[in-house]
Amino acid sequence: MRGLGTGAIGSRGALKAVITALAVLAAVGLLLSACATGGTGARDEGPAGSDSVTGTTAPSGSATRTAESVDAIRLVKKDPEVSAAVKRGLKPCVSDEYPVDVSYGNLTAGAADDIVVNVMTCGDAVGVGSYVYRREGGSYKNVFNAEEPPVYAEIDRGDLVVTQQLYKKGDPVSYPSSEEVITYRWAANRFSEVARTHNDYSKAVGGESPTPAPN
Repeated sequence: MRGLGTGAIGSRGALKAVITALAVLAAVGLLLSACATGGTGARDEGPAGSDSVTGTTAPSGSATRTAESVDAIRLVKKDPEVSAAVKRGLKPCVSDEYPVDVSYGNLTAGAADDIVVNVMTCGDAVGVGSYVYRREGGSYKNVFNAEEPPVYAEIDRGDLVVTQQLYKKGDPVSYPSSEEVITYRWAANRFSEVARTHNDYSKAVGGESPTPAPN
């Protein structure tokens, strides 16, 4: 029995050595085949994601927006929608510097950027008029105006946001009592109100302290 066991163990060892040798030869053969064909494993099937790269190309017919600088002072003064009072007050503060803020951006999805013009006073920079101009037929057309001071218009993520400060009797110009923030969005060739927020200001912060009543 012991002799049989010893022989079995010897034959198993020889068989294991043969299997190991065959495995090594097979691995060497695969390696040589890959080197001969220049292959890189799974990459031999072609570059991954080639279709997705071409799919991200922007359409050739997409519109290109352009921002062109305009003479905002002339635009406002020649605009029949602007009140005579605003036009009279639109004068240089220092030298040829006018109290006007101008912003360019996409508000009406036109071929060119829209123009937002805020006209202010020289002394305290109070907004007296806010206007939006849209490029139409080679010229700019007034599509929005607000002339109830103090008012200021801005472009916020494609929306027109107008801030209207409100005063109570006795409020100094620098400290209004509250404000209305109104958001407009362009639809059906006009601006429509889509949101409104009212903010009350604290008189204890930055404002004038109330005068104590006499005893």
